[in-house]
Amino acid sequence: MSRQEMSPFPPCGTRRTAVLARPGLTLRVLSAWEVLEARREGRAMEETGREAALCANACLLSKALEREGKPLYPDGEAVLRGLTVAEIAQLARQWAEFSREADPSPRDPEAVDGLKKAWSTRLTRAFSGVCSGRLGRCPPRRGSER
Repeated sequence: MSRQEMSPFPPCGTRRTAVLARPGLTLRVLSAWEVLEARREGRAMEETGREAALCANACLLSKALEREGKPLYPDGEAVLRGLTVAEIAQLARQWAEFSREADPSPRDPEAVDGLKKAWSTRLTRAFSGVCSGRLGRCPPRRGSER
């Protein structure tokens, strides 16, 4: 059984955004496992500590950068061969910003407050008065009877 089949959450790959100034390309949110894999691949590629960020970003983009839902590059080395340092940096910044918006950190109070507000305004009275299909309909409580 794969890791995605075991997860109770929907796959992260369903959330995508268009790449700025590159029509037809998209970036997708990566699962934590995919980010770890990209970091490991980046560490394996680097020869000195100064190359770490570039290799890590290239490996991350190899997983996140897509055209028509298919990966554009097979691995980080192909990204390094196909893009300039400036392009890798710009795409990595765009991915990081998109990832933060799509999956905010609990340490970002503004993002958390926005999500709380969105969740609190959801329709919550859709099943008002219904306790269970087996028990039948329960009368709704009103006013001081609560």
